[in-house]
Amino acid sequence: MIMKKQIVLAIILLVSCFQLFSQPQVNAPKLSDPGSYTWILLPDPPTYNKFERNQPLFQLVTSWIADQKDELNIQMVLCVGDLVEQNNILVPAGTNGDRTSVEQWEAVRSAFSKLNNRVPYILCTGNHDYGIKSAENRYSQFNSYFPPQGNPLTQSLLVEMGTNAMGVKTLENACYQWKSPFGQNFLIFSLEFAPRAEMLQWAKQVAARPEYKDHMGVLLTHSYQDSKGQRTDKEKYALVDANYGAVIWKDFIQPSANMRFVFCGHIADSESHEGMVSYREDDNQAGKKVHQMLFNAQREGGGWHGNGGDGWLRILEFLPDQKTIKVHTFSPLFWISPSTRHLAWRTESFDQYDILY
Repeated sequence: MIMKKQIVLAIILLVSCFQLFSQPQVNAPKLSDPGSYTWILLPDPPTYNKFERNQPLFQLVTSWIADQKDELNIQMVLCVGDLVEQNNILVPAGTNGDRTSVEQWEAVRSAFSKLNNRVPYILCTGNHDYGIKSAENRYSQFNSYFPPQGNPLTQSLLVEMGTNAMGVKTLENACYQWKSPFGQNFLIFSLEFAPRAEMLQWAKQVAARPEYKDHMGVLLTHSYQDSKGQRTDKEKYALVDANYGAVIWKDFIQPSANMRFVFCGHIADSESHEGMVSYREDDNQAGKKVHQMLFNAQREGGGWHGNGGDGWLRILEFLPDQKTIKVHTFSPLFWISPSTRHLAWRTESFDQYDILY
């Protein structure tokens, strides 16, 4: 009997060792150059927040960012909008979420609060952050949950705010000034979903001020380009005075000599990785490259009613040469377990590449 038990234990030990050593060796996120710094780009998070079961997953993502702040020299977090699934419902939608709008807004605020006084974060609003379910009008609860004073590190960067559709100055339209560890000056705009013409002109006028002539302009807005890299022209929302990628480019980005980056979300053409990402370059009027990136993941992990996006985020590593950004797509959710760690990196050419800016 003792011999049989020893044999069984030996077999279990051998199987465990085989499982351990058969897992491919995967490197943890690490700077390719110790002098680099990073920005983190977060995709649309509404499916994390519309289901109670998924809310801890987005908390995990922001907790990982806070934990890795020093290791990766994280200097900034950007989120491309659609913070909630329904902006203003009292009764959960059932199949499309089991949390009220208040519970969704509280959940997303709680997740980002893990970064307060740790790292600045800049958010933009998406179509689901307006109206009742999805941009039936321009009323949003965004300012109630993300006021200017929410994160003191973000507030310290604030240049000024534009007005929302109710004429109130909020972070729905905002401009921030930030100096990198290398001394490069950035001017970062966050514009509302389908920005009104008035807000495009406001942003253009701010970018044109002489004191920002040598800044690197960045736009964060929700709807701008699709997964083929084509700028959007129009969408079927009830909003009036709504402008999408083609007009945003023509009226703000292209005429502005210092605008160099655009980050957006919104599009999820399929559940494949490639159906939710794209990248394009075009010259602005000064002949400088404008780097335009779509990054979404909300249909990953089971589609519209799945786990919210498999924890995917983008690590943008700015190298000390002050002209190269290394783009990596990574999942803290897959990384936390050794058994799924080999799934934590996406290395296809559309998910991992260099930007020369």
